[in-house]
Amino acid sequence: MHLPEFLLGAFVYLAAAVIAAPVASRLGLGSVLGYLAAGILIGPAVLGLVGSEGQDVMHFAEFGVIVMLFLVGLELQPSKLWSLRKPILGLGGLQVVATSAAIAFAAYFIGLDWRAAVAAGLILAMSSTAIVIQSLNERGQLKTFAGQSSFSVLLFQDIAIIPMLALLPLLAVRQSTSHASTSLIAEFPAWAQTLSVLAAVAAIVLAGRYLMRPLFRYVAQSGIREIFVAFALLIVVGITLMMQFVGLSAALGTFLAGVVLAESEYRHELEMDLDPFKGLLLAVFFMAVGAGIDFNLLMANPLQIIGLVVGFVVLKLVVLYVIARIFRMKGPDSAHFAFSLAQGGEFAFVLISFCLGLGLLLAGQAAVLVAIVAISMALAPMLMITNENFIQPFFARGGQVRDADVIDESARVIIAGHGRFGMTVGRLLQAKGYKAVVLDHDAEQIDALRRFGFKLFYGDASRVDLLEAAGARTAEVLVIAIDEREKISEIVATARKHFPHLRIFSRAFDRVHAYEILNAGVEDVYREVFASSLDMGEKVLIALGQDPLEAHRAAKAFKSFDEKIVREQARHAGDSEKMVDIVRNSRAELSRVLAGDRAISPLAGDEAREDSNGRS
Repeated sequence: MHLPEFLLGAFVYLAAAVIAAPVASRLGLGSVLGYLAAGILIGPAVLGLVGSEGQDVMHFAEFGVIVMLFLVGLELQPSKLWSLRKPILGLGGLQVVATSAAIAFAAYFIGLDWRAAVAAGLILAMSSTAIVIQSLNERGQLKTFAGQSSFSVLLFQDIAIIPMLALLPLLAVRQSTSHASTSLIAEFPAWAQTLSVLAAVAAIVLAGRYLMRPLFRYVAQSGIREIFVAFALLIVVGITLMMQFVGLSAALGTFLAGVVLAESEYRHELEMDLDPFKGLLLAVFFMAVGAGIDFNLLMANPLQIIGLVVGFVVLKLVVLYVIARIFRMKGPDSAHFAFSLAQGGEFAFVLISFCLGLGLLLAGQAAVLVAIVAISMALAPMLMITNENFIQPFFARGGQVRDADVIDESARVIIAGHGRFGMTVGRLLQAKGYKAVVLDHDAEQIDALRRFGFKLFYGDASRVDLLEAAGARTAEVLVIAIDEREKISEIVATARKHFPHLRIFSRAFDRVHAYEILNAGVEDVYREVFASSLDMGEKVLIALGQDPLEAHRAAKAFKSFDEKIVREQARHAGDSEKMVDIVRNSRAELSRVLAGDRAISPLAGDEAREDSNGRS
């Protein structure tokens, strides 16, 4: 490796990362896809800014995957794993086994050797943790039943790397030439190598529990953060070198070390110190993967590669959907689950490299698998969009969405949404003796809450007939507390049009959403975190030495003033210049309001005292 060439390549990769991440974020593609696209752009197939030094950079960037596995291990506390053992082992285990078997059979059918077919099945069974988690978070679906099921599968896949790396040598026809000179077990038979893996695992577990923790404690007592960071990197690098020296996977060792240290009191410090290294090195890793895609292969056999990608995605969709139905997921949830996980994953690149070194895959087969995984990852957002725009409406038209419950009661109050927001409102009303008809369109949430004794009805509150059945003609108040921005606006429009007598109390996600609801004619709008942030601000003032009564009056004055400004801004929501003027003027006016509040009469202080005591 020539240092100038390596530095030039590293400079190009880092510059591309700086440009790619913000662009991908603005386009809603996700950072992983942005890095892959940047790698393709700077690679030999397009601009040719990186070339012969790419392999050197790739070896350096693979360390990012190792650090990532260490941090993944830190997240997997044994107690957490035990609490999630049923969905992880059941759903996740069946997904890996069934998907691997189906793909292996298909690969063998099209002509691969059975060893290569099994390796391909294990490789392609993986899904992209980075893409799936980010996409589900952006769509607000991570906490849904389908989202949690997807998370369980991804968690099992991360754990499954360990037995895969341990068992793949049993299939190997030869060992990696790169390890031949340094490995102590290179000449061992396959069964002996597997025993060596298990022995190395046991050594790491014992060392992590009885050696690393005391060492961390000793280093932490120095109080020098740089030394703590250096020691964390020393552990990762040391395990990497040790595992390679005995011919095993560095990823396996660092992952296990992370799991062992997950219960350590230094877990959070380790995560914070290593996360920047992981993010940067992973960015380079994904760009190196993009730059390494063999476009000559794609151009030489476009129909074959496209056919393999389509066949892989369709086969994985079918297997995932069947598994979801076996676990009694509803049709829409099964589709969400299948389309979320139907791509290849980051760990597939690690397994491809590992299998190539073991001789399980030929260079041409490995290149095809890299292309399949990379292209399928690039298609992942399109798969999710396809599900939302075409598959979910199909289920709705086909009547496979759960039918709305028959509502057999009425009350003065209707509450739409019984999550973290609506539940608090409902409990307060119930405690004061007011009955409410509660609607929610999350079937899993309703079934779970009914087990705790809550009476709820399943249905979409934006439907006129459902509100009618809930007693909207005679009710007095409608509380909209659901957690979907667009759905809130739909319910407001429906209620205002068909039941204008209802007084609507609506949740708003933020200031801009509040403008929209206010302009729809709703007077009682409550921003999601406004009240709690005001409470915190009041406590902060007290912590800074303010008199509790003065802090309470300041918070109360701020709330009244801000609500007035929100209503004024709502009237000019489309006029950006006017909005800017209002914000600028409001700053000085707010200072005058709070300054005047400090001169409040003693009587007002007594009122504030009563108000403060009453609300506590």
